[in-house]
Amino acid sequence: MKRAIIIILSILFIIFMAILCIYYLMKGDSSRWQVALGGIFASALPLSLLLLKKNPFNIPIICTYYIFLFCTLYLGSIASFYLHLKWWDSTLHFFKGIFIGLVGIVLYKRLIPRNVRKDVSHWMLFLFTLSLAVLASVLWEIYEFVGDLTFAHTMQRGGNKDTMYDLLCGLAGGLIAALYSFVRKQKL
Repeated sequence: MKRAIIIILSILFIIFMAILCIYYLMKGDSSRWQVALGGIFASALPLSLLLLKKNPFNIPIICTYYIFLFCTLYLGSIASFYLHLKWWDSTLHFFKGIFIGLVGIVLYKRLIPRNVRKDVSHWMLFLFTLSLAVLASVLWEIYEFVGDLTFAHTMQRGGNKDTMYDLLCGLAGGLIAALYSFVRKQKL
């Protein structure tokens, strides 16, 4: 069932992004067709999970990934929510912090054997979850910086202030996930 959902979601999102890519390429809108092209690759990423013997991610995590892609790529960049709604960027960075923190919890549950988990400190899980969320925020800001240097010059409209605010929002989201992991460790 999980395999079928990954395939269906991936194919639907790839088709959606391919249609947008072709449409904006024909219109000569270089910024939007490049975003859509990136969306094709990002939406194909979960297909690589099918190569694993045991996919570590559950259906809610995979569906949330596609919701995040839709919100960032289509609504944020193509439909210009980033330009028209000042809160959109920071909200997505906050959500990303929570999401990546929850991905960290899933990885902890999948990679650490159940009999070993009781010996793992609450603080170690907290730090792992928070660190993963913060790392994702830093990598995203590097992506935005490199994207501005090489392509669009529109990803970091607020410069350093935007970058720091985005990092703080990602940290805040990561803290929520990390606190959740700390409180619920015994049940994870």
